[in-house]
Amino acid sequence: MTALTERPTALLVAVSRPWFWPVSWVPAYLGTVLAGHSWLPADTGRALVALVVLGPLVWGAVLAQNDLHDLPSDRANPRKATAPLVTGAVSDGRLRFWYRVLALASLGAALLVGPLFVLGVAGVLALGRAYSVPPLRLKTRPGWDVTVNALVVGLVAPAAGWAITRAPWEFPWPIGVIGVLFAAALYVPTTVIDLAADTGAGDTTFAVRFGARTAYRLGLGLWGAALAVCLLSAAFDVVVPRSTLVPQLVTVPILLGGYAALTRHPTISRLAVVSVLFGIPTAGFAAAYLAA
Repeated sequence: MTALTERPTALLVAVSRPWFWPVSWVPAYLGTVLAGHSWLPADTGRALVALVVLGPLVWGAVLAQNDLHDLPSDRANPRKATAPLVTGAVSDGRLRFWYRVLALASLGAALLVGPLFVLGVAGVLALGRAYSVPPLRLKTRPGWDVTVNALVVGLVAPAAGWAITRAPWEFPWPIGVIGVLFAAALYVPTTVIDLAADTGAGDTTFAVRFGARTAYRLGLGLWGAALAVCLLSAAFDVVVPRSTLVPQLVTVPILLGGYAALTRHPTISRLAVVSVLFGIPTAGFAAAYLAA
């Protein structure tokens, strides 16, 4: 603890959880690829600024606020045992200060990308507040907890990447539907992972309210629905190229079976494997889109 206390930068990085940054980077990059029809963004400078905003700045602000209001459950959660606020390496006051600085830095840097990008970042910060902070605290409102995370990761992030080079209202809606379904399917099992800690703290998340079995079934249903929309989009050649239809017919059973097996007793490492499995056909889709 002493070493971390002597290094505010290390503490700040720990609060922002770098392993979460790709959660917004990957869909944002996909949005950039779709908008520019290229693996590399047309405006590299703005894309790099967006990378910083969507990674350490926004995640740092949202998670700092989340840590402040999740302290009771975090103290009972073995997965959060090394969190700076839990260990006492950082104080409430310092975390609040960091939140304000990171939120302002997110909005200021977003101005370099564009005014519509600023609105998107402001929306994410507002949703992050609604998710964590009373009286709304949507984390404890079953259904809303899933919806907020699904919208931010599955819709806002790819739309933000798209908006770097193209108008956000031109964003292809099927990608948003697919993204929201997949993001929701990945979030639901996380409520099962923290079920015991959230129950002890009195936080009524989706899994606390409906149970692990219902959460598992919902996640599997959402995952299957997302795969079905992908197949239908390819069949009708709507955004998803028809050339991906046959490869999808091969990979869908693997993805569905992999999700079913890995989320029955979910852990963070198992969800990481699910994400990697999903990343392979996603890369194939991007390649087919660029070749079309």
